[in-house]
Amino acid sequence: MFPKFLPRRRRPRALAAAAAVLGLALPGSAVAADGPGTPAAPAALREVMFVANNWDGTADVVTARGDLARIGRIDVVPDKDQRLAEIYLNPVKLAYFLGVRLGPGEGHDQFADDMYTTPDGTAVVVSRPSFADVVSLDLATGRINWRFPVAGYRSDHMALSPDGTRVAVSASTANTVHVLDIATGRPIGSFATGDKPHENLFTDGGRRIWNMSIGEVTTALDAPWLDWTKGDRRITVADADTLRTVRIIDMRERLDAFGRPDLSDAIRPAAFTPDGSTLYFQVSFFNGLVEYDAAADRITRVATLPGNPATSEDRTTWVNDSRHHGLAMSPAGDRLCVAGTMDDYATVVDRATLREGPLVPVAKPYWATVSGDGRSCVVSESGADRVTAIDFATGQRTSSVEVGDHPQRVRLGHVPADWTGPARS
Repeated sequence: MFPKFLPRRRRPRALAAAAAVLGLALPGSAVAADGPGTPAAPAALREVMFVANNWDGTADVVTARGDLARIGRIDVVPDKDQRLAEIYLNPVKLAYFLGVRLGPGEGHDQFADDMYTTPDGTAVVVSRPSFADVVSLDLATGRINWRFPVAGYRSDHMALSPDGTRVAVSASTANTVHVLDIATGRPIGSFATGDKPHENLFTDGGRRIWNMSIGEVTTALDAPWLDWTKGDRRITVADADTLRTVRIIDMRERLDAFGRPDLSDAIRPAAFTPDGSTLYFQVSFFNGLVEYDAAADRITRVATLPGNPATSEDRTTWVNDSRHHGLAMSPAGDRLCVAGTMDDYATVVDRATLREGPLVPVAKPYWATVSGDGRSCVVSESGADRVTAIDFATGQRTSSVEVGDHPQRVRLGHVPADWTGPARS
Protein backbone atom coordinates (compact mmCIF):
# COMPACT_ATOMS: atom_id res chain seq x y z
CA MET A 1 0.00 0.00 0.00
CA PHE A 2 1.26 3.46 -0.88
CA PRO A 3 2.23 5.41 2.28
CA LYS A 4 0.49 8.53 3.43
CA PHE A 5 2.63 11.37 2.17
CA LEU A 6 3.70 14.49 3.94
CA PRO A 7 2.16 17.67 2.51
CA ARG A 8 4.62 19.60 0.40
CA ARG A 9 5.32 23.09 1.67
CA ARG A 10 3.92 25.64 -0.71
CA ARG A 11 6.48 27.15 -3.05
CA PRO A 12 5.97 29.91 -5.61
CA ARG A 13 5.25 28.32 -9.00
CA ALA A 14 8.10 28.75 -11.43
CA LEU A 15 7.36 31.41 -14.04
CA ALA A 16 8.28 31.14 -17.70
CA ALA A 17 12.08 31.34 -17.98
CA ALA A 18 13.75 34.07 -19.96
CA ALA A 19 14.59 33.09 -23.53
CA ALA A 20 17.65 30.88 -23.43
CA VAL A 21 20.76 32.26 -25.10
CA LEU A 22 23.98 30.27 -25.16
CA GLY A 23 26.74 32.07 -23.31
CA LEU A 24 29.80 32.63 -25.50
CA ALA A 25 32.06 34.17 -22.88
CA LEU A 26 35.54 32.81 -22.48
CA PRO A 27 36.35 31.01 -19.22
CA GLY A 28 36.93 33.36 -16.33
CA SER A 29 40.03 33.63 -14.23
CA ALA A 30 40.32 33.00 -10.53
CA VAL A 31 40.22 36.30 -8.67
CA ALA A 32 42.05 36.68 -5.39
CA ALA A 33 39.88 37.96 -2.56
CA ASP A 34 40.69 40.21 0.37
CA GLY A 35 41.65 38.50 3.58
CA PRO A 36 44.31 36.11 4.81
CA GLY A 37 45.46 33.07 2.86
CA THR A 38 44.50 29.53 3.72
CA PRO A 39 45.86 28.67 7.17
CA ALA A 40 48.07 25.70 7.90
CA ALA A 41 46.43 22.29 7.99
CA PRO A 42 44.95 21.43 11.38
CA ALA A 43 46.36 18.59 13.42
CA ALA A 44 43.13 16.59 13.30
CA LEU A 45 40.14 16.51 10.97
CA ARG A 46 36.55 15.44 11.42
CA GLU A 47 34.46 13.87 8.68
CA VAL A 48 31.19 15.75 8.19
CA MET A 49 28.47 16.40 5.65
CA PHE A 50 27.94 19.76 4.00
CA VAL A 51 24.33 20.59 3.11
CA ALA A 52 23.90 23.29 0.45
CA ASN A 53 20.88 25.44 1.36
CA ASN A 54 20.38 26.81 -2.14
CA TRP A 55 17.82 29.54 -1.48
CA ASP A 56 19.38 30.56 1.83
CA GLY A 57 22.90 31.05 0.59
CA THR A 58 24.22 29.01 3.52
CA ALA A 59 25.68 25.58 4.16
CA ASP A 60 24.86 23.54 7.23
CA VAL A 61 27.50 21.14 8.48
CA VAL A 62 26.20 17.97 10.12
CA THR A 63 27.76 14.80 11.47
CA ALA A 64 28.57 12.31 8.73
CA ARG A 65 27.05 9.34 10.52
CA GLY A 66 24.65 8.58 13.33
CA ASP A 67 22.09 11.23 14.24
CA LEU A 68 23.13 13.87 11.65
CA ALA A 69 23.50 16.44 14.42
CA ARG A 70 24.17 19.97 13.18
CA ILE A 71 27.69 21.17 13.97
CA GLY A 72 27.76 24.63 12.43
CA ARG A 73 26.79 26.86 9.53
CA ILE A 74 28.67 28.98 7.02
CA ASP A 75 27.49 31.89 4.88
CA VAL A 76 28.42 31.08 1.27
CA VAL A 77 27.56 34.54 -0.08
CA PRO A 78 29.58 36.91 2.15
CA ASP A 79 30.12 39.07 -0.96
CA LYS A 80 26.42 39.20 -1.83
CA ASP A 81 26.13 43.00 -1.91
CA GLN A 82 29.15 43.32 -4.19
CA ARG A 83 27.94 40.63 -6.59
CA LEU A 84 24.42 42.09 -6.77
CA ALA A 85 25.79 45.57 -7.50
CA GLU A 86 27.78 44.15 -10.43
CA ILE A 87 24.72 42.31 -11.75
CA TYR A 88 22.34 45.28 -11.50
CA LEU A 89 24.79 47.45 -13.46
CA ASN A 90 25.02 44.94 -16.33
CA PRO A 91 21.78 44.47 -18.32
CA VAL A 92 22.85 41.12 -19.79
CA LYS A 93 23.92 39.70 -16.42
CA LEU A 94 20.71 41.00 -14.86
CA ALA A 95 18.60 39.27 -17.51
CA TYR A 96 20.26 35.93 -16.82
CA PHE A 97 20.16 36.48 -13.04
CA LEU A 98 16.39 36.99 -13.24
CA GLY A 99 16.12 34.05 -15.64
CA VAL A 100 17.73 31.79 -13.04
CA ARG A 101 15.36 33.13 -10.39
CA LEU A 102 12.21 32.66 -12.47
CA GLY A 103 13.28 29.38 -14.06
CA PRO A 104 15.33 26.77 -12.17
CA GLY A 105 15.12 28.80 -8.95
CA GLU A 106 11.31 28.51 -8.79
CA GLY A 107 11.09 32.20 -7.92
CA HIS A 108 14.21 32.20 -5.71
CA ASP A 109 17.87 33.02 -6.23
CA GLN A 110 20.22 30.02 -6.30
CA PHE A 111 23.20 30.71 -4.07
CA ALA A 112 24.53 27.26 -3.07
CA ASP A 113 24.42 24.37 -5.50
CA ASP A 114 27.40 22.09 -4.92
CA MET A 115 30.38 22.00 -2.55
CA TYR A 116 33.53 20.12 -1.60
CA THR A 117 36.21 20.67 1.04
CA THR A 118 39.94 20.84 0.41
CA PRO A 119 41.98 17.80 1.51
CA ASP A 120 43.35 19.67 4.52
CA GLY A 121 39.87 20.68 5.71
CA THR A 122 40.63 24.39 5.78
CA ALA A 123 38.31 25.53 3.01
CA VAL A 124 35.07 24.63 1.24
CA VAL A 125 34.58 25.27 -2.48
CA VAL A 126 31.03 26.20 -3.56
CA SER A 127 29.32 26.66 -6.92
CA ARG A 128 26.83 29.56 -6.85
CA PRO A 129 24.43 29.42 -9.83
CA SER A 130 22.92 32.91 -9.55
CA PHE A 131 26.38 34.47 -9.33
CA ALA A 132 27.78 32.28 -12.15
CA ASP A 133 30.89 31.44 -10.17
CA VAL A 134 32.79 29.11 -7.86
CA VAL A 135 34.30 30.38 -4.61
CA SER A 136 36.61 29.00 -1.96
CA LEU A 137 35.64 29.92 1.59
CA ASP A 138 38.03 29.85 4.52
CA LEU A 139 36.35 27.65 7.15
CA ALA A 140 38.06 29.46 10.01
CA THR A 141 37.04 32.99 9.02
CA GLY A 142 34.26 32.57 6.45
CA ARG A 143 36.15 34.86 4.07
CA ILE A 144 36.65 34.19 0.37
CA ASN A 145 40.04 32.76 -0.60
CA TRP A 146 39.45 32.87 -4.34
CA ARG A 147 36.65 33.32 -6.85
CA PHE A 148 36.33 31.87 -10.36
CA PRO A 149 33.65 33.30 -12.69
CA VAL A 150 32.54 30.53 -15.05
CA ALA A 151 31.89 30.98 -18.76
CA GLY A 152 28.38 32.17 -19.44
CA TYR A 153 25.87 33.04 -16.74
CA ARG A 154 25.24 30.07 -14.47
CA SER A 155 27.33 27.50 -12.56
CA ASP A 156 25.91 24.13 -11.56
CA HIS A 157 26.94 20.62 -10.44
CA MET A 158 30.55 19.87 -9.54
CA ALA A 159 32.66 16.75 -9.05
CA LEU A 160 35.79 16.20 -6.96
CA SER A 161 38.74 14.21 -8.27
CA PRO A 162 39.60 11.09 -6.23
CA ASP A 163 42.78 12.74 -4.91
CA GLY A 164 40.82 15.80 -3.82
CA THR A 165 42.94 18.29 -5.76
CA ARG A 166 40.60 19.27 -8.63
CA VAL A 167 36.97 20.19 -9.06
CA ALA A 168 35.00 19.98 -12.29
CA VAL A 169 32.11 22.44 -12.55
CA SER A 170 29.38 22.73 -15.16
CA ALA A 171 28.89 26.17 -16.77
CA SER A 172 25.35 25.47 -17.84
CA THR A 173 24.65 28.34 -20.25
CA ALA A 174 28.06 28.04 -21.97
CA ASN A 175 27.95 24.25 -22.57
CA THR A 176 31.31 23.96 -20.86
CA VAL A 177 32.90 22.08 -17.96
CA HIS A 178 35.77 23.86 -16.19
CA VAL A 179 38.37 21.97 -14.18
CA LEU A 180 39.95 23.99 -11.36
CA ASP A 181 42.75 23.53 -8.87
CA ILE A 182 40.83 23.29 -5.60
CA ALA A 183 43.52 25.05 -3.56
CA THR A 184 44.12 28.06 -5.80
CA GLY A 185 41.13 28.28 -8.14
CA ARG A 186 43.53 28.22 -11.06
CA PRO A 187 41.78 26.98 -14.23
CA ILE A 188 43.45 23.79 -15.42
CA GLY A 189 41.32 23.71 -18.55
CA SER A 190 37.86 23.01 -19.88
CA PHE A 191 35.94 20.90 -22.39
CA ALA A 192 32.79 21.34 -24.45
CA THR A 193 29.56 19.47 -23.68
CA GLY A 194 26.02 19.13 -24.95
CA ASP A 195 23.32 21.64 -24.06
CA LYS A 196 23.09 22.54 -20.37
CA PRO A 197 25.81 20.40 -18.74
CA HIS A 198 24.63 19.05 -15.39
CA GLU A 199 26.03 16.03 -13.53
CA ASN A 200 29.81 15.35 -13.51
CA LEU A 201 31.50 12.12 -12.41
CA PHE A 202 35.19 11.25 -12.15
CA THR A 203 35.73 7.62 -13.20
CA ASP A 204 38.54 5.13 -13.81
CA GLY A 205 40.43 6.21 -10.72
CA GLY A 206 40.25 9.84 -11.79
CA ARG A 207 41.39 9.31 -15.38
CA ARG A 208 38.06 10.21 -16.98
CA ILE A 209 35.32 12.78 -16.42
CA TRP A 210 31.76 11.94 -17.47
CA ASN A 211 29.42 14.87 -18.04
CA MET A 212 25.68 14.55 -18.61
CA SER A 213 23.96 17.41 -20.45
CA ILE A 214 20.23 17.69 -19.78
CA GLY A 215 19.11 20.29 -22.32
CA GLU A 216 16.36 22.80 -21.63
CA VAL A 217 14.42 21.97 -18.46
CA THR A 218 12.77 25.29 -17.63
CA THR A 219 10.41 25.62 -20.60
CA ALA A 220 6.79 24.50 -20.58
CA LEU A 221 7.34 22.47 -23.76
CA ASP A 222 7.13 19.20 -21.85
CA ALA A 223 4.78 17.12 -23.99
CA PRO A 224 6.53 14.03 -25.40
CA TRP A 225 6.05 15.20 -28.99
CA LEU A 226 7.95 18.41 -28.14
CA ASP A 227 11.00 16.53 -26.90
CA TRP A 228 12.97 17.78 -29.92
CA THR A 229 12.88 21.31 -28.43
CA LYS A 230 14.98 20.27 -25.45
CA GLY A 231 18.29 20.48 -27.30
CA ASP A 232 21.44 18.38 -27.64
CA ARG A 233 21.54 15.95 -24.71
CA ARG A 234 24.45 13.57 -24.47
CA ILE A 235 27.17 12.12 -22.29
CA THR A 236 30.60 13.62 -22.93
CA VAL A 237 33.56 11.62 -21.63
CA ALA A 238 36.80 13.58 -21.34
CA ASP A 239 40.35 12.62 -20.46
CA ALA A 240 40.89 14.14 -17.02
CA ASP A 241 44.51 15.09 -17.80
CA THR A 242 44.26 16.51 -21.31
CA LEU A 243 40.55 17.41 -21.09
CA ARG A 244 40.14 16.16 -24.64
CA THR A 245 36.86 14.43 -25.50
CA VAL A 246 37.43 10.70 -25.81
CA ARG A 247 33.85 9.54 -26.24
CA ILE A 248 30.34 10.85 -26.80
CA ILE A 249 27.37 8.67 -25.90
CA ASP A 250 23.96 9.44 -27.36
CA MET A 251 21.60 7.71 -24.95
CA ARG A 252 18.68 8.35 -27.30
CA GLU A 253 20.02 5.62 -29.58
CA ARG A 254 20.48 3.20 -26.68
CA LEU A 255 17.01 3.83 -25.26
CA ASP A 256 15.43 3.33 -28.68
CA ALA A 257 17.38 0.09 -29.17
CA PHE A 258 16.11 -1.16 -25.82
CA GLY A 259 12.54 -0.44 -26.86
CA ARG A 260 11.96 2.66 -24.73
CA PRO A 261 11.61 5.55 -27.19
CA ASP A 262 9.11 7.01 -24.69
CA LEU A 263 11.84 7.82 -22.16
CA SER A 264 13.72 11.11 -22.20
CA ASP A 265 17.46 10.96 -22.86
CA ALA A 266 18.13 13.81 -20.43
CA ILE A 267 20.26 12.04 -17.81
CA ARG A 268 19.86 13.36 -14.29
CA PRO A 269 21.73 12.02 -11.20
CA ALA A 270 23.77 8.90 -11.93
CA ALA A 271 25.91 6.36 -10.05
CA PHE A 272 28.47 3.79 -11.16
CA THR A 273 28.96 0.39 -9.56
CA PRO A 274 32.17 0.18 -7.48
CA ASP A 275 33.99 -1.59 -10.34
CA GLY A 276 32.85 1.03 -12.85
CA SER A 277 31.23 -1.52 -15.15
CA THR A 278 27.60 -0.45 -14.82
CA LEU A 279 25.95 2.96 -14.72
CA TYR A 280 22.56 3.63 -13.18
CA PHE A 281 20.80 6.87 -13.96
CA GLN A 282 17.54 8.78 -13.78
CA VAL A 283 16.02 10.66 -16.72
CA SER A 284 13.63 13.57 -16.99
CA PHE A 285 9.91 12.89 -16.48
CA PHE A 286 10.43 9.29 -15.29
CA ASN A 287 9.73 7.71 -11.91
CA GLY A 288 12.38 5.02 -12.14
CA LEU A 289 15.94 4.30 -13.20
CA VAL A 290 17.93 2.88 -16.09
CA GLU A 291 20.78 0.35 -16.02
CA TYR A 292 23.56 0.77 -18.62
CA ASP A 293 26.40 -1.68 -19.28
CA ALA A 294 29.33 0.66 -19.95
CA ALA A 295 31.57 -1.99 -21.50
CA ALA A 296 28.92 -3.43 -23.81
CA ASP A 297 27.57 0.06 -24.48
CA ARG A 298 23.94 -0.92 -24.10
CA ILE A 299 21.00 -0.51 -21.75
CA THR A 300 20.25 -3.75 -19.96
CA ARG A 301 17.30 -3.00 -17.66
CA VAL A 302 14.77 -0.27 -16.87
CA ALA A 303 12.89 -0.19 -13.57
CA THR A 304 9.68 1.78 -13.07
CA LEU A 305 9.17 2.78 -9.43
CA PRO A 306 5.84 3.60 -7.76
CA GLY A 307 4.16 6.89 -8.48
CA ASN A 308 2.44 8.86 -5.74
CA PRO A 309 -1.31 9.01 -6.51
CA ALA A 310 -1.25 12.62 -5.31
CA THR A 311 1.37 13.66 -7.88
CA SER A 312 -0.06 15.72 -10.71
CA GLU A 313 0.14 14.15 -14.16
CA ASP A 314 0.76 17.59 -15.63
CA ARG A 315 4.44 17.37 -16.56
CA THR A 316 4.80 21.15 -16.59
CA THR A 317 4.32 21.15 -12.80
CA TRP A 318 7.33 18.89 -12.21
CA VAL A 319 10.30 20.94 -11.03
CA ASN A 320 12.83 21.42 -13.84
CA ASP A 321 11.49 18.28 -15.59
CA SER A 322 12.55 16.16 -12.59
CA ARG A 323 10.13 13.39 -11.67
CA HIS A 324 12.91 11.72 -9.65
CA HIS A 325 16.19 13.49 -8.85
CA GLY A 326 18.70 11.83 -6.54
CA LEU A 327 20.56 8.52 -6.76
CA ALA A 328 23.23 6.94 -4.58
CA MET A 329 24.80 3.48 -4.43
CA SER A 330 25.79 1.61 -1.29
CA PRO A 331 29.55 1.00 -0.89
CA ALA A 332 29.04 -2.73 -1.49
CA GLY A 333 27.24 -1.96 -4.74
CA ASP A 334 24.23 -4.09 -3.86
CA ARG A 335 21.66 -1.34 -3.20
CA LEU A 336 20.58 1.94 -4.71
CA CYS A 337 18.94 4.80 -2.86
CA VAL A 338 16.42 6.74 -4.92
CA ALA A 339 15.01 10.21 -4.25
CA GLY A 340 11.48 10.27 -5.65
CA THR A 341 11.36 14.05 -5.92
CA MET A 342 7.86 14.80 -7.21
CA ASP A 343 6.44 11.66 -5.58
CA ASP A 344 7.58 12.70 -2.10
CA TYR A 345 9.37 9.52 -1.10
CA ALA A 346 12.78 7.90 -0.91
CA THR A 347 13.40 4.19 -1.21
CA VAL A 348 16.22 1.67 -1.23
CA VAL A 349 16.25 -0.50 -4.36
CA ASP A 350 17.76 -3.99 -4.45
CA ARG A 351 20.25 -3.94 -7.32
CA ALA A 352 19.82 -7.63 -8.18
CA THR A 353 16.06 -7.39 -8.69
CA LEU A 354 15.60 -3.60 -9.09
CA ARG A 355 12.69 -3.89 -6.67
CA GLU A 356 12.03 -1.07 -4.24
CA GLY A 357 11.94 -1.40 -0.47
CA PRO A 358 9.71 0.58 1.90
CA LEU A 359 8.62 3.96 0.52
CA VAL A 360 9.80 6.44 3.13
CA PRO A 361 7.67 9.63 3.06
CA VAL A 362 9.91 12.67 2.59
CA ALA A 363 9.13 16.12 1.22
CA LYS A 364 10.44 16.84 -2.28
CA PRO A 365 13.77 15.00 -1.89
CA TYR A 366 16.31 16.60 -4.22
CA TRP A 367 19.50 14.62 -3.69
CA ALA A 368 20.82 11.34 -2.28
CA THR A 369 24.29 10.47 -1.01
CA VAL A 370 26.01 7.96 1.29
CA SER A 371 26.84 8.54 4.96
CA GLY A 372 30.40 8.50 6.18
CA ASP A 373 30.16 4.96 7.54
CA GLY A 374 28.40 3.71 4.39
CA ARG A 375 25.43 2.34 6.33
CA SER A 376 22.88 4.94 5.34
CA CYS A 377 21.58 6.90 2.43
CA VAL A 378 21.14 10.60 3.19
CA VAL A 379 18.51 12.57 1.25
CA SER A 380 17.83 16.29 1.25
CA GLU A 381 14.18 17.17 1.84
CA SER A 382 13.96 20.45 -0.06
CA GLY A 383 10.25 20.72 0.69
CA ALA A 384 10.73 20.49 4.46
CA ASP A 385 14.20 22.04 4.98
CA ARG A 386 15.81 18.97 6.51
CA VAL A 387 18.04 16.03 5.67
CA THR A 388 17.10 12.46 6.48
CA ALA A 389 19.11 9.24 6.82
CA ILE A 390 17.68 5.93 5.59
CA ASP A 391 19.31 2.63 6.52
CA PHE A 392 20.53 0.71 3.46
CA ALA A 393 19.90 -2.65 5.17
CA THR A 394 16.33 -2.05 6.34
CA GLY A 395 15.16 0.78 4.09
CA GLN A 396 13.83 2.62 7.14
CA ARG A 397 14.36 6.20 8.29
CA THR A 398 16.87 6.44 11.13
CA SER A 399 17.30 10.17 11.75
CA SER A 400 16.55 13.66 10.48
CA VAL A 401 17.87 17.16 11.16
CA GLU A 402 16.52 20.60 10.32
CA VAL A 403 18.65 22.72 7.97
CA GLY A 404 18.30 25.94 5.94
CA ASP A 405 16.00 26.94 3.10
CA HIS A 406 15.76 24.44 0.21
CA PRO A 407 18.62 21.99 0.83
CA GLN A 408 19.83 20.32 -2.35
CA ARG A 409 23.32 18.88 -2.74
CA VAL A 410 24.77 16.99 0.25
CA ARG A 411 28.48 16.12 0.17
CA LEU A 412 30.96 14.45 2.50
CA GLY A 413 33.81 16.69 3.60
CA HIS A 414 36.22 17.46 6.43
CA VAL A 415 36.59 20.26 8.96
CA PRO A 416 39.02 20.77 11.85
CA ALA A 417 38.10 18.47 14.73
CA ASP A 418 37.01 21.38 16.99
CA TRP A 419 35.20 23.36 14.27
CA THR A 420 31.73 24.75 15.06
CA GLY A 421 31.58 27.51 12.45
CA PRO A 422 33.65 30.48 11.28
CA ALA A 423 34.92 32.78 14.00
CA ARG A 424 32.85 35.95 14.40
CA SER A 425 34.72 39.07 13.35
